[in-house]
Amino acid sequence: MIVAANIAPHLPFLRRFSRALTGNQSSGDAYVAALLETIISDPAKFDEEPSFRISLYRTYCKLWESVSLNLFQVESSREWEANAQKHLSNIPPKAREAFLLHAVEGFTNLEISVILSETPETVKTLLSEASKLLVQQVASDIMIIEDEPIIAMDLEALLESLGHTVTGIARTEKEALHLASTKRPKLILADIQLADGSSGIDAVNKILLNFSVPVIFITAFPERLLTGEKPEPVFLITKPFMPEMVKAMVSQALFFDVKSEIAA
Repeated sequence: MIVAANIAPHLPFLRRFSRALTGNQSSGDAYVAALLETIISDPAKFDEEPSFRISLYRTYCKLWESVSLNLFQVESSREWEANAQKHLSNIPPKAREAFLLHAVEGFTNLEISVILSETPETVKTLLSEASKLLVQQVASDIMIIEDEPIIAMDLEALLESLGHTVTGIARTEKEALHLASTKRPKLILADIQLADGSSGIDAVNKILLNFSVPVIFITAFPERLLTGEKPEPVFLITKPFMPEMVKAMVSQALFFDVKSEIAA
């Protein structure tokens, strides 16, 4: 089927967006699955104008807004979900959608206005609203695992400009384990491939054996991590990254406080 084939290249990024929007891997993937079922069951109703990618996200957002499975509508006994609900009550869903579409998926304001069926002026207001509210709520201690000095320095400066405290920068698995055990960060940004040939994933897995913490992975190859096999990262930054993408992912990870699982 032509539509199904066209969707495939977009799936890793759509799943990333969905997970960030819902703050949960299972919920995010469930919405993407529902989207695929909707499109494949009746492809004639899927309008590919003005572009296939824009139409895909427009259809997803309509589904997310209409189906009553959003976290802010669900009571939960789990602490991170309860915290998310509290935060979400202060940030309208449209504002969060607009923020992620711009900062994570790279859509322009005009494209977002098409996706959300809003005017460009309204989108600008939504983006400003979401950014301010997210930054106010999530200042925290963050650890960086990154072997490239320039990238590490850029990340550190960006995080500190947002009001966060960088507890340290690790270039190898050994450094990461030591830094995590002594500083106990509230969030970890981890590159996949480290300076000594060690793996950022292995370092994170060992850290998670000692305490739970949200993790954002950084990679140039997201399709290698978003394979559909569990566990997978809820939050993912692709290289080369834009500052707004980092801001969005960090805010979302701290906002939902989703503790990462050990990867297989």
